[in-house]
Amino acid sequence: MMRFVKVFNRSTLSSHPIHAAVCDSFWLKFRGLMFRKNLDEYSGILLAERTDSRIASSIHMFGMGFDIAVIWINSQYKVVDAKIARRWRPMYFPKKPAQFVLETHVNRMMDFYIGDSVEIKNGK
Repeated sequence: MMRFVKVFNRSTLSSHPIHAAVCDSFWLKFRGLMFRKNLDEYSGILLAERTDSRIASSIHMFGMGFDIAVIWINSQYKVVDAKIARRWRPMYFPKKPAQFVLETHVNRMMDFYIGDSVEIKNGK
């Protein structure tokens, strides 16, 4: 059964959390958002690793039909990198190690900046 969380940026006044499905197994992380037609502005997925890593928190864009905002978050719940991932570029790596990767709608990109504090709460 899919688990959901709400992701809040505690460093800004953004009033809308991102409702994200947690992807913590190899296959869920590999599939990610592949082959989806679109993504709601207030939803996304949260790829979860066991520890901070640049390699393990890299993402691929194979099978993607749209661009996404990607927010890398470390184990201290700080944003360590953020960028728009273009569907035509095959891979992205964060500048610094991350434990979580939030993939969301491109309109949410300006809600997260490097150094921001993030809170992840259980629930849909």
